[in-house]
Amino acid sequence: MSLIDRLGRRVLFSFDPETAHGMSIAALRCGLPTAGTAPRDPRLKVRLCGLDFPNPLGMAAGFDKNAEVPDALLRLGFGFAEAGTVTPEPQPGNPKPRIFRLVEDEAVINRLGFNNEGHEAAARRLAARQGRPGIVGVNVGANKDSADRIADYEKGVARFAALASYLTVNISSPNTPGLRNMQARAQLAELLARVVAARNAGSARPPVFLKIAPDLAEAELEDIAAEVTEKGIDGVIVSNTTISRPRLRTPAFASEAGGLSGKPLFERSTIALAKMRKLLGPQRALIGVGGVDGAETAMEKIRAGADLVQLYTGMIYAGPGLPCRIVQDMLRTVERERLGSIRDLRDSRLEAWAAKPL
Repeated sequence: MSLIDRLGRRVLFSFDPETAHGMSIAALRCGLPTAGTAPRDPRLKVRLCGLDFPNPLGMAAGFDKNAEVPDALLRLGFGFAEAGTVTPEPQPGNPKPRIFRLVEDEAVINRLGFNNEGHEAAARRLAARQGRPGIVGVNVGANKDSADRIADYEKGVARFAALASYLTVNISSPNTPGLRNMQARAQLAELLARVVAARNAGSARPPVFLKIAPDLAEAELEDIAAEVTEKGIDGVIVSNTTISRPRLRTPAFASEAGGLSGKPLFERSTIALAKMRKLLGPQRALIGVGGVDGAETAMEKIRAGADLVQLYTGMIYAGPGLPCRIVQDMLRTVERERLGSIRDLRDSRLEAWAAKPL
């Protein structure tokens, strides 16, 4: 970590996590100085679903819920940024406190519950940045009290199709009651069919990704892969936070309800990623998330089958200089191993990861 990152972490950690998050957004909005410049090298580029990613590292959904700072995130070195989760109507989310730092584990438990300002606020901001370079995805969800949650996803697709580089259908948050039930095959089949129809109804037809949970059995992964393939979904993001509690070193918050992210999620999410790659085959897009805290964990996701990777919690602990450092280290690896492209790493440890039990 740079001196700026260490000082920033000390200041932010003196506040409760949600206040600190708000301060981070404000700092980026005001032009947070960057610690360096991420290299732009053709060997780091990834072309996927018709999009040209300057590097394979992205900011995961959850940080920039309301599409306030996507361009600032890109300036930190990310190859792409994902805004959201955004629901049709604004909603406050779950009662506070709802974010807990597990410092010894470099992890976070959250039960935010899709707190956001709604479609219109995010759409206004994204419309204002139209014409600027950079890949910005939008993660769409359903309101907690919605009478028709699938209709909420249709609304999200219709509202953001012309404003987003890609769309993510998030049915894997553990913090909206019943949402993960939509991963079951019958509900998923209807959801994906209606989402694809909504996307295809417009003139703008961005790629659609499905974000899934890590807490799935192999049979459930098989059902999801079958529906994704049948309905023509462009790719899968593996994974959201986990409701499991692996052995943790921060017992004070281990019993808090919510989704666990950060280092303890790396193993499980990477196994699920590899198993999904085996099920989907080599052509479908796959994005790996969970426990990425440096170049080695990011590249291990690629070795396990990911085309792209995302992070969020890692930056809470390592600071805003992390994406730049990861991309620099990725390029060093490419040069050291004399690779033609970062994509040459993909699947090189697929079999080893896919063989591990969930």
